[in-house]
Amino acid sequence: MLLHLPQLLTADEVRQCRSALEAAEWADGKATAGHLAARVKRNLQLPLDSAVGRQIGNLILDRLGAHPDFMAAALPLKVLPPRFNRYEGGGTYGNHVDNALFTIPGTAIKVRSDLSSTLFLSSPDEYEGGELVVEDTFGTQNVKLAAGDLIVYPGTSLHRVTPVTRGVRYAAFFWTQSLVASDEQRRTLLELDRAIQRLTADHPEHAAIDQLTGVYHNLLRQWSTT
Repeated sequence: MLLHLPQLLTADEVRQCRSALEAAEWADGKATAGHLAARVKRNLQLPLDSAVGRQIGNLILDRLGAHPDFMAAALPLKVLPPRFNRYEGGGTYGNHVDNALFTIPGTAIKVRSDLSSTLFLSSPDEYEGGELVVEDTFGTQNVKLAAGDLIVYPGTSLHRVTPVTRGVRYAAFFWTQSLVASDEQRRTLLELDRAIQRLTADHPEHAAIDQLTGVYHNLLRQWSTT
């Protein structure tokens, strides 16, 4: 399931992030890739200890924590601090599947990558190419969103970034460990949650609301791992 969250960051916040990223020091993106991914990865990334990355990452995490659609769809247990990449001059990242586990820098805490996320920080008219191509159970999806928009997709998906042939593409990316590891079970919970919300809005006194809410929480109790 792909989840599109428009305007996670406002236009002013995107401008501030871009200004800081354009002045930051970048490194070869291969430094953080596994041995297979390094063969198809050609981009730049902020170093993991970058103060700029930490500051913008905290802003993103604050916005995610307050976003009801992200919380309902991802059911987050742990989120890896966001990282940042920059593609230009033919930069690309070929087909790959993300690592299953990541360590939060400076800690021994592991994050299982149930969900991958990309936050676009360049407008589509600023660059050519640079589509995020995700192959999931619903087919191949080509994603190129407005600056400030976020896409969330299963961490198990094969995906790639097509070559950027003009301009510069900035983005943030990160992984989330969900309370519910199964994408199918998360999708079921999200559909049930949305149905309850619609029923509550249309018929707030309906007796089935309490029953359905109980079913939601009993399923979450069965499927979640904390």
